[in-house]
Amino acid sequence: MELGLYTFGERTLDPDLGRPPTAEERLRRLLEEAELAEGVGLGVYAVGEHHREEYVVSAPAVVLAAIAARTRRIRLSSAVVVLSSDDPIRVFQQFATLDLLSGGRAELWVGRGSFVESFPLFEEKLALLLKIREEEKVFWPGGRFTKPIPGLGVYPRPKQDPLPLWVAAGGSPESAVRAGRLGLPLVLGIIAGSPKRFLPFVE
Repeated sequence: MELGLYTFGERTLDPDLGRPPTAEERLRRLLEEAELAEGVGLGVYAVGEHHREEYVVSAPAVVLAAIAARTRRIRLSSAVVVLSSDDPIRVFQQFATLDLLSGGRAELWVGRGSFVESFPLFEEKLALLLKIREEEKVFWPGGRFTKPIPGLGVYPRPKQDPLPLWVAAGGSPESAVRAGRLGLPLVLGIIAGSPKRFLPFVE
């Protein structure tokens, strides 16, 4: 069993300050939390992506790279990258770079988002991301949401081959089936309720 921590970089009320921390203060503490997590022997530190005023992490790869510079052993994960609204090429490049900077400690957790409008985007972009991960020279026919790639290289390549890639889901049976069909590990985000109710998804 591997234990770790994840954070959304939330700016909730700090009792010591009597106010929420500034974005700068919260990011500084986030780095300290990651160092502490490694110091007590945890195996993973994961950072979520949000684009709202009350959160400070909109660029997980940047924050994880800063953590990489201050740690030596702990694995560094996104929790999650919302692939539906991102470019699979840039996501791969960012996490391949993180993997190189960290000495092979990066993990990429991708999700489709909370709103049904983005679901078709995720399927196609995940397929492209897997293609990029598997092949240095990418031949991609293009699709409804992605452009053709005529045998071009995507660089840099990560230290880990392949770069660890997980499908992250909030409790949809379809997401569990997709991860299983693709042979990818599954991360279940249990925000509330008993973890036992997620057992059918694992099965």
